[in-house]
Amino acid sequence: MAPTASYIRRDPADVPPWQETCGQIRPLIAEADGAAAEVHHLEITDAKLHYHRRTDEVYYVIGGSGRMRLDDDEIDLKEGVTVYVPRGVRHKAWGDLKVLVVCIPAGVMDDIHELE
Repeated sequence: MAPTASYIRRDPADVPPWQETCGQIRPLIAEADGAAAEVHHLEITDAKLHYHRRTDEVYYVIGGSGRMRLDDDEIDLKEGVTVYVPRGVRHKAWGDLKVLVVCIPAGVMDDIHELE
């Protein structure tokens, strides 16, 4: 039996970004990795309003500042702020933000429901 990797290491500089609902995304831990969660590096300027039916997200702001809409509320974002977004909450962020997003469970790319 062949040994399996016990960890995954990714450098954002080695992952080509692409544009998606929230902005420029670099999947650092992706569904295909078989992990329990996904981790994405995002650069957000103006995300589209959306929600997820089965995925919870944790945003951690690693740089910049901006705002986030969560259903009918708006909050400020800045470096060091963490936001938990439960499944079903309509959300979007804007500004000049760099964030890590942890998505639980894995599979968020097939669970994006845009509203605008």
